[in-house]
Amino acid sequence: MATARKGRELFTILETSADAESSTVCDSQDSPLNLSADVKWFEIPYRKPDSDEEDDDDEHDEEEYAEDCYYSSSTNCSDTASNDSDIDFSDFEEEEHRSFFSFEEDSDSDCTSADFWGEPDQVIAIEPFSADSGPQHSLGDDADTRDYFRILFPDSLFEHMVEQTNKYALYRQRRSGKSDPHWHPTDIREMTAYFGLNILMGINQLPDTGMYWASDIFIGNAGFKKTMTARRFEKLTQYLQLCDRETEPVRGERGYDALFKIRPLLDVVETSMWDAYTPNRCLTIDKSAIVMKGRFSPTQYMPSKPLSKGLTVWMLCDSRTGYCHRAKMYIGKPGEDEVAASLGHRVVTSLVRGLERQYHHLFMDGFFTSVPLLQRLLRDGLYACGPTQPGRKGYPEVLRPRNVGKLSQGEFYQCQRGNLVATVTRDVKVVNCLSTNSAPGIVGISPARQPDADGDGEGDGVNGSSSGVSFGVPRPLPLLLYQENMKGVDLCDQLRECYQVGRPCKKWWRYFLWFYVNLCIVDAYVILRESRGGAPPPGFSGKQFTQRHFRVRLAQQLIGDYQGARGMERAARKRHADSPIEYGHRLERMSERSRRCRNCTNKGLRHESVFGCKICNVHLCRGGCFSEFHK
Repeated sequence: MATARKGRELFTILETSADAESSTVCDSQDSPLNLSADVKWFEIPYRKPDSDEEDDDDEHDEEEYAEDCYYSSSTNCSDTASNDSDIDFSDFEEEEHRSFFSFEEDSDSDCTSADFWGEPDQVIAIEPFSADSGPQHSLGDDADTRDYFRILFPDSLFEHMVEQTNKYALYRQRRSGKSDPHWHPTDIREMTAYFGLNILMGINQLPDTGMYWASDIFIGNAGFKKTMTARRFEKLTQYLQLCDRETEPVRGERGYDALFKIRPLLDVVETSMWDAYTPNRCLTIDKSAIVMKGRFSPTQYMPSKPLSKGLTVWMLCDSRTGYCHRAKMYIGKPGEDEVAASLGHRVVTSLVRGLERQYHHLFMDGFFTSVPLLQRLLRDGLYACGPTQPGRKGYPEVLRPRNVGKLSQGEFYQCQRGNLVATVTRDVKVVNCLSTNSAPGIVGISPARQPDADGDGEGDGVNGSSSGVSFGVPRPLPLLLYQENMKGVDLCDQLRECYQVGRPCKKWWRYFLWFYVNLCIVDAYVILRESRGGAPPPGFSGKQFTQRHFRVRLAQQLIGDYQGARGMERAARKRHADSPIEYGHRLERMSERSRRCRNCTNKGLRHESVFGCKICNVHLCRGGCFSEFHK
């Protein structure tokens, strides 16, 4: 035990090294919260400075008793343990409640005052999480992928898109002053088939959309050709719409909404995502990104990120399953009424709205974590943990780099105020952390392997065992909890990025549309997996039902037996392609204006012609392109 450096003897701060493991190791079954069983624990008992050793013996005995029974049980953040508390304080429950509510009363005090932080010797109080959690639906055992997807993306959205797409096509034609001869109104069957094709494009990825309809048997897709023509797919993409463009308010007008173009989608999907799955105990809040190639003012340039240019999305996800409960878009700087609170504070409070007094555990990125935010969450009955910057408001002055100095690996210092614990430690690098769900002084050591001296990676010991020595770096409890539970958004991103939905375009709102469609697919897959306990839906004959199987099955059910009129005609033409002229296909003048030859385009060439085939409704060069295209 060491006192704070540079003469600050007010704080008694703990430090440890790996040598202490041999004498104070706790059993792995006593490890708290959602941590792996191979983590070894030992507790550093608090001992007051010499100047304070004249305290009463009764107070000293009471403190030793609290330390002995502090971690009397351990639980997991999964559904099976959601009704258990992280820490069992059955022996001194009244003391806990007094500590908890006393912290609530003074949590509004100035966190920058000199007497705000104290020594890390206080008992923290963590209320048990007892809320119901998991999927919330009434589907039976015979439900299939489309039924689970319909929970999050109902058929009413497809009906709305059909209505607005038909209205937008008429709107565009009135504005241009001429009709579109290649457009006819769509319906819900065609719209669902269109979305099914977009889902399949994320699985069978090709560089260009037109390649799915290529005549080359090694590139073209027979299922796409059978469902609808390439021209029809392009027209649906061109006129696809979610809102009434004629009533869209202009910037500066009353009722202006930056997300007006996708507002009908957000109103439905955000509610369905929140209602379909009740949050578990451990939740993750982190930033994600949407790749953006169009022009949109909120697009951010982030050179240090893998996606250097994109749209920022903040997500609230389940730490274990990756289910996304909420997603908030960054649409630019806040208004005058929102400037008072920091951006991170506003994002977190909006994401967790509705979870008050349910005692969830939130694990956040360093962008959000601050002393005022953790105080606010604790008042609302929410515990939190996450790294932070030492220069943030309220962070203990004694734990800042200029006062702590250079730390060795595994060394840490802590300060405390009620449930709020500030920690600075060195793992791979120096980490500053704030938490309200972990006790000070509890250290875990995760076993690791030291490589053998010769570096050949082969075992040199008896029975082929490696000569590497087992060792571990001590980590404070807040850091271990953060490492184990800060993976919810990453899991969601991994599932979402495997198979993209939709194609790049210049319209910014399309990226949001396909992002939410993809997110609904991931959430529906998680609900199916959780509801059926990993068992596949009825009719699936494979051994393991993965996300890829879910997407293929969903796309097939969205398409169904739909075949556009031109698709059925083209299928008949392909069956009789030996003599195209016999079935009415002939080369003739199509229009006065030349257009790109479809056969040359399929081969990556650019030639234009006024001639073509009226049956196929394509332009073709005079010469070999006509016969080559029909073969």
